[in-house]
Amino acid sequence: MRGAQRVGAGPGRSRWPRLPTSGIKPTGSQSPSALRSWRTPSACSWSTRIHPMRRNSTRAGKLPYLMDGKNKITQSNAILRYIARKHNMCGETEEEKIRVDIMENQIMDFRMQLTKLCYSADLEKLKPQYLEQLPGQLKQFSLFLGKFSWFAGEKLTFVDFLTYDVLDQNRMFEPRCLDEFPNLKAFMCRFEALEKIAAYMQSDRFFKTPINNKMAHWGNKRIC
Repeated sequence: MRGAQRVGAGPGRSRWPRLPTSGIKPTGSQSPSALRSWRTPSACSWSTRIHPMRRNSTRAGKLPYLMDGKNKITQSNAILRYIARKHNMCGETEEEKIRVDIMENQIMDFRMQLTKLCYSADLEKLKPQYLEQLPGQLKQFSLFLGKFSWFAGEKLTFVDFLTYDVLDQNRMFEPRCLDEFPNLKAFMCRFEALEKIAAYMQSDRFFKTPINNKMAHWGNKRIC
């Protein structure tokens, strides 16, 4: 992993690829220090602080990107899966892999609902409707998790990082939203209690906000 370089494009989604390197113990010749050395530009300035040639050198010409030797990867989930594969965090059994695939897509659909709302000029008008349907959405995740410790089963996978992030954003939007779902609350506590996650979240490398870009109407400001 020598020479690996990462740059985050947005304040919220840029947490995803960074979290797994904080939550697991690398093996072999992988270098977690290289993966953790990325710098995340602010929501309002990333496009001007990153040299255009760096974006143009990637396949899609977009941020965020990961450069790992000859491998150049764009798109948040593609970066996350790349890192997860190196650490065997995509599921081992066929059942685990199926659950990972389902959750990856389902949590992205869920994320986009809140994202769309946050960027809408009618945020306050649409907020009650979102909050009304939110318990039904969360119930589906609660049922899927069931009595498992993690969303693929009893093994931590990269979708747990995605799911934690999205549930946390909804919890910030409506602090009581998880109260009716004890297993989801337990999942959040279990994730936060992971030794390296806890250390990372207490470090100056972790930021909880902003989770959206500056043009959003919610979650667009950094709160210290």
